[in-house]
Amino acid sequence: MNPGFGGFPPEAMTFFRALKKHNTREWFQPRKEIYDEKVKGPMLELVTALMRRLADFAPHHVGDPNKAIYRIYRDTRFSKNKTPYKTHIAAVFPRRDLEKHGGAGYYFSVSPEEIEVGGGVYMPPPESLRAIRDHLAEHHEDFRRIAAARDVRRLFGEVYGDRLTRTPKGFPPDHPAADLLRMKQFLLFKTLDAKLATTPKLYREILSRFEAMTPFLEFLNAPFPSKSRRV
Repeated sequence: MNPGFGGFPPEAMTFFRALKKHNTREWFQPRKEIYDEKVKGPMLELVTALMRRLADFAPHHVGDPNKAIYRIYRDTRFSKNKTPYKTHIAAVFPRRDLEKHGGAGYYFSVSPEEIEVGGGVYMPPPESLRAIRDHLAEHHEDFRRIAAARDVRRLFGEVYGDRLTRTPKGFPPDHPAADLLRMKQFLLFKTLDAKLATTPKLYREILSRFEAMTPFLEFLNAPFPSKSRRV
């Protein structure tokens, strides 16, 4: 099926390379139309095409394509890097019936240096992390099977994330899932060749990884009741 996305134009990567050298409002503002036309426009086409397919296998992650795309403006309040603009474009596909940051979602980003595709739970609040650990404690064999699936290993490799040095409070140190319970993040992640960005192949490379990680995300989201079911 032709998704209607032919790749980012070369001008998009040229724009980001120049922005990296001239990351100021004075440089960006006169060139905002270039960003809108050559970067954000194609990104919207790509996100829209991906959401059409997500509707088939992950409908709870389908939302407004415009809201899925991160803004180019950086939040510099708590960062040592005070440059005002990001030098990549990214999108996130959370489960729309969960609280913000309350569950697992899909993600990808594009820059002249690399393409990143991933998903999972990155910075869960304590109550969400506890819910995932409780679910893992009872269903760790299912999680290991999902993580060891052929397409997951081929397209991503190992599940990774920051870990505690000891089993968290409330779980015995000899629990058969102790290695999983120590995790504070649950992520699948792959870096792809930046040359894909200007080709139609980018769509398929992202989509195939979204499809492969879907059981992984569904497992991580299983402990969370959706907002639509709450009274």
